[in-house]
Amino acid sequence: MPSLQAFPSETRTARSMPAALELLKPITWFAPMWAYGCGVVSSGVPAGNHWGIIVLGIILAGPMVCGTSQAVNDWFDRHVDAINEPDRPIPSGRLPGRQGLYIAIGWTLLSLLVAAALGRWGFAAAVVGLALAWAYSAPPLRLKQNGWWGNAACAACYEGLPWITGAAVMAATRPDWHILAMAALYSAGAHGIMTLNDFKSVEGDRQSGINSLPVLLGVDNAGTVACVAMAAPQVIVVSLLMHWGFPHHAYAVAALLLAQILLMFRLLRNPRALAPWYNGTGTTLYVIGMLVTAFALRTLLAGAS
Repeated sequence: MPSLQAFPSETRTARSMPAALELLKPITWFAPMWAYGCGVVSSGVPAGNHWGIIVLGIILAGPMVCGTSQAVNDWFDRHVDAINEPDRPIPSGRLPGRQGLYIAIGWTLLSLLVAAALGRWGFAAAVVGLALAWAYSAPPLRLKQNGWWGNAACAACYEGLPWITGAAVMAATRPDWHILAMAALYSAGAHGIMTLNDFKSVEGDRQSGINSLPVLLGVDNAGTVACVAMAAPQVIVVSLLMHWGFPHHAYAVAALLLAQILLMFRLLRNPRALAPWYNGTGTTLYVIGMLVTAFALRTLLAGAS
């Protein structure tokens, strides 16, 4: 098969479109979109006439800001991906030259334009999210070079920030401290999810000087740390829900956590091989718990108003 560069320009442009979409990784959009939805639910504000900002916020959280973060990451990780995943759009040559960088810059600007329609809270959140996206991957900060800091930034962008944004946009004010506490706890737990995502790139990270937790701690120890990071915040969530008078929600989250722990025992037998399996099972239970918690907060805040 001839290389992409050998095709006429119009054919090259047509073939670049699927590669550009692949660069934005639609499969990763679900987590921030879900978290934004949890923020909307937890705000206690009826949807009513707010459907426009709800849909726009979901688009901003997923295809826009998250998509931007994926494009930025793939551009600055192109040399690492040439080792770990050479079939990705940039190292494979399907997005030649600086096309990947131009998409990252263009999607950043477009994200800010969309965010402006969500008012000051939505715009401010987008600025923070985009700044973290560039800081995570791009020099000089390149937070991903340290697994502790990089995963923390990534977890905040995937869970806490979109949750807070959804609540703030709906209420048009700073979210209640109950919402901030739960968003922070689920962000802390997502640190473990980010660690699981690092298992697929151990060789490339090690050769490139990226100190992900599997590189720093070893695969088995990193797996244990990831499990503790995911479980511990949920224990606190259950305790707070009980303290705030929501035993049924607390029992539901506790049951979901127990199921996760049972799955973790299998995960720890071979964290590197089983991380994708756990992301499809245990992580699904994790995000269901987020929504259960959001409904408890909705009832709590509706009763307080």
